[in-house]
Formats: sequence, structure tokens, C-alpha cells
Amino acid sequence: MMCGAPSAMQLATTETQNITDQVRSQLEEKEKKFPVFKAMSFRVVAGTNYFIKVHVGDDEFVHLQVLQSLPHENKPLTLSDYQTNKAKHDELSYL
Repeated sequence: MMCGAPSAMQLATTETQNITDQVRSQLEEKEKKFPVFKAMSFRVVAGTNYFIKVHVGDDEFVHLQVLQSLPHENKPLTLSDYQTNKAKHDELSYL
């Protein structure tokens, strides 16, 4: 894998769901309240940028870009970008 290239697509884990839950309010402040917020799959770039596909109800998905600061910075997770109105089959890539 090239430095800075995204990892292979992976199924969401408990850790991925935890990251997703931590940025949910940041997205809902900008969009709306979602009835479901379940991480489905993800990619990681350089260990600090997460690209996460999230099921938000019915056939609707959102793609999140979440920045995890370096441990010594001691900052919360940040929702750095997102895309709404995505479908289950839409490829998760750089936002």
C-alpha cells in the first residue's frame, strides 16, 4: 500500500461504530436527526483519516470523513467532511 493511500474496504467493527457514534451529533447539527446510524464499512488513510459508510435508515446512506488527531494532541474526533444521499452500492472514496 502506498503511503497516504486508503486501506482496502473493510467491514465496520465495534471500534468503527464507536468512532461513528462520536461524530453523529456533529453531522446531525448540520443535517437532521437520523433514525439509524450504523457503520457498515470503512477505509483508513495514514491511520488518522477514516472514511465510513453509515446506514441512516431505509435505503439511505451517508459517507463520513473523520479525522482522528495524533495521541499527543488529545483532541476529540472531528467530522471533517461528509456526503449525504448515498446508496448502499456507492463506492466509499475520498470526499
